Amino acid sequence: MHSPAFHGTPPVATGIDGLDTILEGGLTANRLYLLEGLPGAGKTTMALQFLQEGVQRGETVLYVTLSETETELREVAASHGWGLEGVHIHELFPMGDQLDPEEQYTMFHPSEVELGKVTQGILAEVERLQPQRVVFDSLSEIRLLAGSLLRFRRQILALKQYFAGRKATVLLLDENHQLEQGLNAHTIVHGVISLDQVRPEFGGDRRRVRVTKMRGRPFHSGFHDYEIETGGVEVFPRLVAANHRRETTSGTLHSGLGALDALLGGGIERGTSTLFLGGAGTGKSSLAMHFVMQAAEHGERSAVFLFEESVHALRTRSAGLGLDVDARVADGSVFVQPVDPSELSPGEFFHIVREAIEEKQARIVVIDSLNGYLNAMPGERFLVTQLHELLSYLGQMGVSTLLLNAQQGLIGNMSSTLDISYLADTVVLLRYFEANAAVRTAISVLKKRTGAHERTLREMVISGKGIEIGEPLRNFRGVLTGVPQEVDVPSVHAEHVSAVSLVT
Repeated sequence: MHSPAFHGTPPVATGIDGLDTILEGGLTANRLYLLEGLPGAGKTTMALQFLQEGVQRGETVLYVTLSETETELREVAASHGWGLEGVHIHELFPMGDQLDPEEQYTMFHPSEVELGKVTQGILAEVERLQPQRVVFDSLSEIRLLAGSLLRFRRQILALKQYFAGRKATVLLLDENHQLEQGLNAHTIVHGVISLDQVRPEFGGDRRRVRVTKMRGRPFHSGFHDYEIETGGVEVFPRLVAANHRRETTSGTLHSGLGALDALLGGGIERGTSTLFLGGAGTGKSSLAMHFVMQAAEHGERSAVFLFEESVHALRTRSAGLGLDVDARVADGSVFVQPVDPSELSPGEFFHIVREAIEEKQARIVVIDSLNGYLNAMPGERFLVTQLHELLSYLGQMGVSTLLLNAQQGLIGNMSSTLDISYLADTVVLLRYFEANAAVRTAISVLKKRTGAHERTLREMVISGKGIEIGEPLRNFRGVLTGVPQEVDVPSVHAEHVSAVSLVT
């Protein structure tokens, strides 16, 4: 439910687009907020982005630091290519004079004197500048100076009351929200933004942001991935398919291979997902690229995400089939994006896909392959749920999705590391089988939710001439076992046998 503040006062942009999306525009103006996270989570970088956004809007901004020097802050800014022109930095180091014997206290506990000095210094600078945005870095120092939970809480309450009528949006940085004292600050501030780090056994750290509290305004709950890049923090809001929908046109996507389209009952319906399932080298990528190239012939754009194969390998293999991918990449109708499996989070991948759909206007998305997608996010407990959300989003945007999944094994008993066949609208199975002292490939359509399809097994041959799909394999029984038995074919089907022999 929206509060009066939300309706009457424009939200305060944080300077981080993804975070503003999560906050549905930004922060409520003139309130006190807590930004918490472990060291290295990016609190200082986010705080500087918050202040720079204010400078760009012509506001007076103040960074009060109790833990870092101005030189250190400027080094952080320089690492992102920023200057800090317009950002007022006020250094307060309450413990810096403890080595001077004349400054050591005898009648009072040090915290009683030091906390008063720190508070007076902060308030004097605020009175002088009258800033619209203030950052305190960090509450950990104030917590240590307070010495007790009661004094710490009173200090935060005093700050809140002081800023209540001064029209300033205040960001308090804190290091560890798990401490009991940290949790007490949660009850005082208007909102809490928590930064979390996940350290997988292999690959880079995964960083996540979560809005745990925000009074009086809506926000997107749950964890959202983010990265600290050169240039600042980039947040990738969690994909919610229900929030994305556009008017779509119905129709059928063709491959340019008449026999394959016949197997699929005419082709693939737009806005659906198709899974190409089979062993390594059976031709999954080649089939998917036929759909991509055929769409390009009709002026439609496609996005191909490569988790395993290199762009060079894709182009070379496609050229061997007579598919000029280079020309289509050059004219912008095919967008090829290699993905580093060890440096990717689900949120970042979804963000890349959304850019391809909403900015580049791609109508087909190819994920090659789900095995690489799974390896890119080891330990992600809700990987299938995330994939389901992605497919729902693509379907609602009218995008046709082609998923490739390499099964384990080559001939005989095959298995899949990630079984998502129930999520896909259409499943195309490719399987090796042995016959006449040769390894051959069979293709069939196991499932199609959106209409009728052919249920026969056909042989597929990939050669310099391209892909050829023959007639139904009626002279074999047990093709899916990998070692079929040849059977007599009734004379009525003799023409089918000859057609198969021509292909092989």
